[in-house]
Amino acid sequence: MATGVNSEPFGLKLYRAASWASAPVARMMLQRRLRDGKEDPARLRERIGEAGRARPEGALTWIHGASVGESLSVLPLVEAMKGADPSINVLVTTGTVTSARLMAERLPAGAIHQFVPIDHPLFVRGFLDHWRPEKAIFVESEFWPNLLVETRRRARFMALVNGRISPKSFDDWKAKPQAIRFLLSRFDVLIAQDRQNAERLTALAGRDVPTYGNLKNAAPPLPGDASEEARLLAALDGRPTWLAASTHPGEETAIIAAHKALESDAAGLVSIVAPRHPERGAEIAAIAAASGLRARRRSKGEPIDQETDLYIADTLGELGLFYRLSSIAFVGGSLVEKGGHNPLEPARLGCAILHGPNVFNFAETYADLRGEGGAGLVRNDRELATAVKRLLADDMTQRAMAEAAKRSADACAARVLSDVVGALFQTSEAGAAA
Repeated sequence: MATGVNSEPFGLKLYRAASWASAPVARMMLQRRLRDGKEDPARLRERIGEAGRARPEGALTWIHGASVGESLSVLPLVEAMKGADPSINVLVTTGTVTSARLMAERLPAGAIHQFVPIDHPLFVRGFLDHWRPEKAIFVESEFWPNLLVETRRRARFMALVNGRISPKSFDDWKAKPQAIRFLLSRFDVLIAQDRQNAERLTALAGRDVPTYGNLKNAAPPLPGDASEEARLLAALDGRPTWLAASTHPGEETAIIAAHKALESDAAGLVSIVAPRHPERGAEIAAIAAASGLRARRRSKGEPIDQETDLYIADTLGELGLFYRLSSIAFVGGSLVEKGGHNPLEPARLGCAILHGPNVFNFAETYADLRGEGGAGLVRNDRELATAVKRLLADDMTQRAMAEAAKRSADACAARVLSDVVGALFQTSEAGAAA
C-alpha cells in the first residue's frame, strides 16, 4: 500500500476533472505530432489506450520510461527480472518513436513494448483495463496525475526507480508542495539515481528517499555495426578524428572553433558531430559552411572524403558506432545548460571523455569518472581544443583515460543493479506477505 498523503489536493482534483473534457485537444495534439514525425502512424491508437498486443496470461509487471534515456535504464531491469524468472511477463512503455525503435532492437525475448497513453482518464483506464499490471515501476520523472492515480487504484505495488528531479523542476514543484507530495505518496518505493536527486525527492516527498546509484550505470554497451565501422575507418584512412556526441544548439559553434584551432597541429583532422536531435543536421551543416569548413551529412549518404572537415552523424541509433570509431569523445549538453548526457556510454566503449561544466543530470557519475582519471572538464572552445590536442598527440594518456573510464563504469554496474533490484523485490514481497 502507498504511504503518505491520502487526501487529493484541490488543484489535482481540478486538473483531473478538467482533463475529462480534453480528449478532442489530445487527439488534435496527436495528429500534429504525427505530422511532425513524432508519432508512429501504425501504432497511434496505443496513445489513446487501445492495446496493440494481446495480454499474456498470468501476473504482469509494467515498467515505464518516457524517452531514450529512461528506456536505457529500463533494459538492465528487464534483463534482471527475466533472468531471475524467465516466465515473468514484462510490459515496457515509452512515449517517443526513437525509444520505441530502441526497445524493438534491444528488449529481451518475451518482453512487450507499447506506447504509453496520453494522460487522459479514459485513455489511461483503457490501457489499465487491458494490461491489468500487478506491479508498476516508473523510471526517472514521469509524474502524470491521471496515470499515477489510476495505476495506484489497480496495481498491488508501485515504485519510482532512478528517480530524478532537475533543479528547475524542483523549483517548480516547490510552488505546488501538496500536489507533488500526494503524487509521490502513490509510490510504495522511491529510489533516487544519485545523492542530489535523493535530497530533492526527500524534500518534496516528506520521507527519506535512498539512492543506490544510477541504473544507467548498468546498461549494456550501445550497439554498433562492425561492417560499417570498418567501412568508415577505411574512409578516414588513418586521419586524426574526435567525436562530439549528443550536442545541442550553441555547442556546435564551440566544436567548430575547436576544430579550426586544431587544424595546424592535426593535419587532415576530421571532427565528427552527432547532434542529440538528428533533424538539426542541415542547421549544423550551414554553421560549418559559414565558418569555412567542408561538412558531410550521413543522413544524405555523403561520404567522408579527402575534402571533409566535419562529418555530421545526423542519424538515429548509431551513437554506439561513432563511440567505437573515435577514442576521444566530448559528451554534449554540457557546454549549454542541458545538464549533460550519459558519459558511461562512451566509457564502456573505450573513449577518453571530455565534458563541459553543466552536468547536473549526471553530477556524481562525472565526478567519479574525473576522480578515476577517465574524464576531463572543459569550459569553452579554447579548453576543448587544448584537451583534444593533448589527447591526439599523446596515445598513452588517451589510453589511460579510456581504461580508467571503463574500469569506473564496470565497477559500479553490477552493484547498482543488484542493490536496486534487491530493494524492489524485497519491498514488493514484503508488501505481498502483509
